[in-house]
Amino acid sequence: MSLPTNTNNTLTYDSQAGGWPSFYSYFPDWMIGMNNYFYSFKEGNLYRHNTNEVRNNFYGVQYTSTVQSVFNEGPLENKLFKTINIEGDSAWGVTLQTDIQDSGFIEAGWFEEKEASFYAFVRNSGTVPAQTSEYVLRSLNGIGSSETITGAADTINFSTDIELDTMMSVGDMMYYINSLSNTPTLAGQIEIININLQSGVNQVTIDTSVSGSVPIAGQEIFFFYIKNSVAESHGVLGHYCVFDIVNTSTEKINLFTVESEVMKSYP
Repeated sequence: MSLPTNTNNTLTYDSQAGGWPSFYSYFPDWMIGMNNYFYSFKEGNLYRHNTNEVRNNFYGVQYTSTVQSVFNEGPLENKLFKTINIEGDSAWGVTLQTDIQDSGFIEAGWFEEKEASFYAFVRNSGTVPAQTSEYVLRSLNGIGSSETITGAADTINFSTDIELDTMMSVGDMMYYINSLSNTPTLAGQIEIININLQSGVNQVTIDTSVSGSVPIAGQEIFFFYIKNSVAESHGVLGHYCVFDIVNTSTEKINLFTVESEVMKSYP
């Protein structure tokens, strides 16, 4: 568990565990235990703790519960962390970060409860335009060079010899290699995929109004696309995965284990 920087926290000691297991967000001026009760002072006021059913409320401020840990089995292998399984009585929001990606997440409402456990697929927020680190991911697929660009530079025509990938979907982001800078550049978001090979039609129409897109200059340009990272996430890729789970409940909740379905990634 990492301690937030530039933040006052209270560190707790567990005599049975013989260690320091947790941080608390509240920061009292003084603490004392007396007659089996725990008291603290804050700004001249005396507080007795554990006196009601509202959890994570200190000095009138409501906090969230956060747990950070790491999946680190087989640290020399590159893996895809595809799911999160939570054994407990409540779903938690999850963010995931690996040594390769830092954009994995699951909202608490996406979990499905099955036999007292909660399951959900890891989504990948990604960025638009994509960052350099995203170009190595499985969600990127090459198409080939265009023949012509028509319309308001929004309809890309390909040779019928190029088989437009059946994995391509409306909503994916289309990129091209900018001939001036020789760098990947966002062209827009795919709106229409029009294939009629008998009539010589093999084209993709894009929405060029997407923030960050750059008008296409030229005709014979190499294109590729990146899948919608939230709707069709492959998980997060890395050798290990640091995850944070967050719960905003004000009631008592139990958390027993957090697991992930992991698949070895092959180049």
